[in-house]
Amino acid sequence: MNYDVVDTLISPEGRLEVLSKAEVAKLLDTSQGGLYHIFRKCALAVLNCGSSIDDGKELLERYSGFEISVIQRERGIKLDIRGAPSIAFVDGKMIKGIHEHLFAVLRDIVYVHFEITENPKFNLAKPEGITDAVFHILRNANVFQPQRNPNLVVCWGGHSINRIEYNYSKEVGYALGLRELDICTGCGPGAMKGPMKGAAIGHSKQRLHGGRYLGISEPGIIAAESPNPIVNDLVIMPDIEKRLEAFVRTGHGICVFPGGAGTAEEILYILGILLHPDNAEMPFPLVFTGPATAREYFEQIDGFIGQTLGPQAQARYKIIIDDPDAVAREMAAGIKLVREFRKAHSDAYYFNWRLKIDQEFQKPFKPTHDNMRNLKLHKNQETHMLAANLRRAFSGVVAGNVKEEGIREIEQFGKYELHGDSEIMAPMDALLASFVEQSRMKLPGKAYVPCYTIVQ
Repeated sequence: MNYDVVDTLISPEGRLEVLSKAEVAKLLDTSQGGLYHIFRKCALAVLNCGSSIDDGKELLERYSGFEISVIQRERGIKLDIRGAPSIAFVDGKMIKGIHEHLFAVLRDIVYVHFEITENPKFNLAKPEGITDAVFHILRNANVFQPQRNPNLVVCWGGHSINRIEYNYSKEVGYALGLRELDICTGCGPGAMKGPMKGAAIGHSKQRLHGGRYLGISEPGIIAAESPNPIVNDLVIMPDIEKRLEAFVRTGHGICVFPGGAGTAEEILYILGILLHPDNAEMPFPLVFTGPATAREYFEQIDGFIGQTLGPQAQARYKIIIDDPDAVAREMAAGIKLVREFRKAHSDAYYFNWRLKIDQEFQKPFKPTHDNMRNLKLHKNQETHMLAANLRRAFSGVVAGNVKEEGIREIEQFGKYELHGDSEIMAPMDALLASFVEQSRMKLPGKAYVPCYTIVQ
């Protein structure tokens, strides 16, 4: 099948107007150590905004003729784009938000490679070095606003949600926007787009200028969750672990909408961190919310958490069903406590340095068949460490569902096997089965074939 494509030549708007010869050479390098393949994949994902694809492998195959290259000119750089999805253009001209996102991708890929990965001053084998790297990537993207009071709400939830849940996420975003709260999401469609759309209306009614719609992604997931153009600050982190750390270090509270395996991964990540003894006294508002039709969904999530991590974990969040104003009031009150706590401890408003994140939550997890099979899914460990391993299990399911590399692994070697104690694996099996039944693993219209097998 042929898809409409466009060729174009574009110039940057903003900070990244020049590149060194070494940077350009690395971006055009198609070898294993080069940056071309990752740059091409992320750029194609950005240009595919608004489509119905949530499969990284399918996207790359559909636009196999897509090419992007950097041209050095006497007054700066240009991007030469061939075979781009026509959905990114209006009357032959690229949509401005997508144009901005393309150069954000270029900025972050260049910066991470030359200033982080290749820089010996960042010891990425140590927790402090990883956190420092996350800080520098966000600072380079101009995310921090030191003079601003805490007001950033991170919204998590699935890309594959129904219309009722999507509209509800917009209503919550609207209620947050009316209270002058900004939004940060994973930047994709569904529950990542709805809160931003609602907040934009709330901000407009309050005559707020400079409302923030921060989107944080990473190369593995971006093809399945193309950034929506409402995002006015896009950051591409190197991997899922640094992406998650960026969320919890920059956000002042988290609101969770219905979702699938990726949302479960995010829930387990934040609960594992909040369960660390060093974070016991730290205020961090965490609300699970959805419309009345999502009540059973959150009962399943709450039950799973109770069966695996216990009542201590359940005490770290509130579930509010079908009440956007109550969610916004709860979040505003919680963020007020965050501000008081940060002020009392002389901690930055824009980056949560005091939050203790165990190295097990920071180490990049590669979901190979061996790594998935050998996960420690038993209760004979500290609760926050069990949360770390459960997070990895769900991360692997996400990879097998929508990430190009994970999909190819499944095609080549078969399903992932997840082994563990029956008191953990049985609830996990039931939760994943409910996600499948409710079409939360893939966008509607596609038959879902599980990429995993639960072994008790």
